[in-house]
Amino acid sequence: MLVVKARVLLKHTMGQQGYTPYICYTIPMNWNLNLLYKDIEDVQIEADIKASTQAINTFISKWKENKEYLKDITTLRKALDEYEKLYTDYGILTKPYYYILLSKEIDLDNSKLKAKLNQITQKAIKLENKLQFFTIDLSKIPKKQQNIFVNAPELKDYKHYLEILFKNAKYILSDKEEKIFNLTSKTSFGNWVSMIEELLSKQEVRIVDEDAKQKKVPYSEIPKYLSSTNKSARDVAAKKFNKINKKYIEIAEYEINSILEGKQINDEYRKIKRVDLPRHLSDDMDSDVIDSLVEVVTKNFDISKNYYKKKAKLLNQTTIGYHERNVPIGEIEKKYDFKTGILLVKKVFGKLDPEFRNIIEKFERDGQYDVFPKTNKSGGAYCIHVNRNLPTYILLNHNDKLNDVLTIAHESGHGIHSEFVREQNSLNDDYSLALAEVASTFFEDFVLEEVLKNIKDEKLREVVLMEQRNAEINTIFRQIAFYNFEKELHITFRKKGYLTHSEISDIFVKHMKSYLGDSVDIDDGMRYGWLYVSHFRRFFYVYTYASGLLISKYLQKKVRDDISFIKNVKGFLKAGSSKSPKDIFLDMGIDISKKKFWEEGILELREGL
Repeated sequence: MLVVKARVLLKHTMGQQGYTPYICYTIPMNWNLNLLYKDIEDVQIEADIKASTQAINTFISKWKENKEYLKDITTLRKALDEYEKLYTDYGILTKPYYYILLSKEIDLDNSKLKAKLNQITQKAIKLENKLQFFTIDLSKIPKKQQNIFVNAPELKDYKHYLEILFKNAKYILSDKEEKIFNLTSKTSFGNWVSMIEELLSKQEVRIVDEDAKQKKVPYSEIPKYLSSTNKSARDVAAKKFNKINKKYIEIAEYEINSILEGKQINDEYRKIKRVDLPRHLSDDMDSDVIDSLVEVVTKNFDISKNYYKKKAKLLNQTTIGYHERNVPIGEIEKKYDFKTGILLVKKVFGKLDPEFRNIIEKFERDGQYDVFPKTNKSGGAYCIHVNRNLPTYILLNHNDKLNDVLTIAHESGHGIHSEFVREQNSLNDDYSLALAEVASTFFEDFVLEEVLKNIKDEKLREVVLMEQRNAEINTIFRQIAFYNFEKELHITFRKKGYLTHSEISDIFVKHMKSYLGDSVDIDDGMRYGWLYVSHFRRFFYVYTYASGLLISKYLQKKVRDDISFIKNVKGFLKAGSSKSPKDIFLDMGIDISKKKFWEEGILELREGL
């Protein structure tokens, strides 16, 4: 269903606290889901489902037939206030859904949780179908009435919410049509994506660690060994990793073709001509802004090619394997266990603003981080929150590496962003991905800067600096190469009707080589590289990593020049979706609509590399 800013089951948000002095306490390493419910059998779950359902039905009974809100400013204000309160207090089965989803994320093979999640998802979709008349009917009012509502002082709290709704109206279908897309979204999309993720999460392999000792690790932990400074260890890990991916390549072929076809049907039915337009609409971004970013970065792929050429030389290799692209040029012997890493993050965040540190301490103290990798736990890292009345949770897969510390900073940056947007009403208290990656990379870079300050050994310093450059290459050039791959993948699928896994791999290799250059080998790792990247199943949001880092670097420079600029950063963090990303940044003196802004950012990066 294409509903921008209308409520969905999950969104990334969180809340604000005053600063308190640091107090020593035992750090929980697993999610404390008791902040939501005691367990899956808690009777309060069913009570909350009933309360949410009743609140939704009450709203429907009041406004389904009463269309006065489509004509009168005062009535619309009243209706929007009640709609906002509904989402503040209940959402669409939000708390029960949230709890079951999170429980499943750390126990992916639990059939009972899968069944519970399916059941509550079906209930939520039916309730969403009943409730969506409100935003659909509102989006279809005449243009003249739209202008009246958008400019009405009485509706200023919902101004941008309405602007987005009206902007996207032509792509929103009738109530009955939207219901069909809602009901089929799980079977045509969600189940396929979950299948691949869960199959991979169950896999375990024996690898060789840096000390030449064999150990059994889950699939999610293999990437740690792909970047080992011990070539034998990383080559063994790559062989095992590729073997698993090859095992599931044919299943992934059917999976990705199915979701590509589902998206094509959706787009054609809505008369959406650009394959990436739904993402732009969802992010509240103009397509020409994203096109400028992609064009500028793609034209400068020589930067990343030269980087990998240099890396191969520093590793004393003519070329490197695809799995070796993230290998550090030297050993960073220092281990950063989670307690060390979180302490460093809190120190840096506190220097920027004491309020930032306090938020992280609350997450830590209340058990809102799930720290270590384990079998049947979701891989990667993310921050998630759904309602200002519910706690934030951050998933990590910490492996005691420097990059894991930066991941703590990155995801905690999302958490701080989400805490600050609680100042907005419930229709503006989320933020688009175009904003999300600005916050996360802003905080991450300050942590790396602190690490570098404490390194006196010049050789080690160069190793860490190369790691920083590696991260920047991945965040900007790799993600835009991903974006280019996605575009060609969707366009080619629509021309051919079906793509074999070999054809998909050919397209993927083409775009990986475009930014990696000839110093990185075409091997099985590269050919299977599209299989496990979840981004490709969620369509086109990868550009936000590149735009986010380039914008955040500008903000970092402003803060370094004048720490008082942190007030402006906090203003951005609090804005939520009350304005478009373009306007939020304009308020800070940044015009992302100008190609020159992206060019200057890339030029600064070129000079740094």
